Amino acid sequence: MVNSRRDIFECTAVLLLAVAVLTATAWSRGAEYDEQYTLFVTSGTPRPIWPDAAFPAREVVRVQSGHAGLAAIAGDLRRTDVHPPLYFWVAGVWRPLVGDGLFAVRLLSVFFGLGTLAAVGMAARRCDIPPATAMLLTLGCYGFAYTAAIARGFALAQLFTLAGLVTILSGRRFLAGVLLGAAVPTNYLAVFACIAVAALGWRSRWRIAIGFLPGLLGAVWFFLAQRGTRIGQFPPFEMLPAMVRLARYGAANLTGGLPLYVPEAAQSFVAAGLAVGLLAVGGLVVLRWRHFGVPHLCLALAALAPPAGLLALGWVFDNTPIELRYLSFATPFVALLVAAARPPRLVLAAILTVQAASIAGLILRPETMQPATATALAAAELAGEGAVMLPRGNDGVGIVGAFAAASPPDMRLLVVGPGETLADIRRRIAPFRRIVLADLAQDADSRKALPVMTAALHESGWYEIGRGFHVVAYQRVDGAQ
Repeated sequence: MVNSRRDIFECTAVLLLAVAVLTATAWSRGAEYDEQYTLFVTSGTPRPIWPDAAFPAREVVRVQSGHAGLAAIAGDLRRTDVHPPLYFWVAGVWRPLVGDGLFAVRLLSVFFGLGTLAAVGMAARRCDIPPATAMLLTLGCYGFAYTAAIARGFALAQLFTLAGLVTILSGRRFLAGVLLGAAVPTNYLAVFACIAVAALGWRSRWRIAIGFLPGLLGAVWFFLAQRGTRIGQFPPFEMLPAMVRLARYGAANLTGGLPLYVPEAAQSFVAAGLAVGLLAVGGLVVLRWRHFGVPHLCLALAALAPPAGLLALGWVFDNTPIELRYLSFATPFVALLVAAARPPRLVLAAILTVQAASIAGLILRPETMQPATATALAAAELAGEGAVMLPRGNDGVGIVGAFAAASPPDMRLLVVGPGETLADIRRRIAPFRRIVLADLAQDADSRKALPVMTAALHESGWYEIGRGFHVVAYQRVDGAQ
């Protein structure tokens, strides 16, 4: 075992680095579509009906600033959403204490991410793995840092999962079952990694199962009420495209969007180089496998469980629920396995250098950020005394909330639903001499609405006067009606 005092010093240093990295990520990244669910559900207005007339962006922020009780949050989730309640309950308690803004809510995930890193270090010591190395490699995973800095429940679910791992390794099997069970009503997809972790306590499986069962049953109760609310959210399942998507997002969880930061001609070479590097690291783990024990086997199962579980879900339900953040549950276990392989110093330095570049991109580069913030800033430059017309989207919160959060408070918004006709839109824009069209096609309903919105402005009464990031500004011709 490594010297305890040195472990404490190195692990503390990694945690301090993590405070800086995760806080900077939470501060710098633009507002995201799914984060708006958190703000609106915990405000007590999960699906607002926006006015027919233009309204100021500050009205969206005002609606988000309400505070709902735990029962109201649970009821709204069962009626209108597809997520379990535990994270939303915690966020609902957090917001009145810390603040209603997006950054304040993101800090809750930062707090959970730090707890997960500490649990990684504790699990590593119990498995004879260098703890600071395991923590640093976990922090360097793009998927881990990303989910530990957004206002969603992934970080809390990871904390429960890793805390369950630590308690199993400590011999407290019932408590481990309780913690693993709590991960599932935090995020349904945590169940795959939790089952793999629980396998480590197979000899005490009944104690783990008894602790796990209440959380599982609670999650099932919510899921049965929600299962039909997002039909068509994902494309139909096809094995080969699903495998390609799985590989791409699995690699992105570890190395982020590095190919996006180079000229297009070089992107394929960078991607190929990263793929070779990841295969080499995987080969190193395989070469060291004969030195591993039962705990390491369970770490490998926990690393493989999220991608395998998503693939199985897709095959059973004929959709493709494969996204980067869903695969983030594997990242701490991958990091533990790589640290357990004890790569040579030069190899470890190379891995950490790539990860550092990846995390720098997560914080600074717009290529990996959703478009709402940059679009709102571009619209503000062109809107003048006019209004910004944007699609409502599937739910009325994802696009509208993220856009309004980055808009000047007085900027006027016209929210257009998917069923509106040309006549409806022309009537609504008639009071204005200038309209800025926000091209935010982020879901099925927004993609349906945008062609009609564009057609309403492509007539003799309007002419284009400027363009920006995902926006086009139109001015009414003098004398046109």
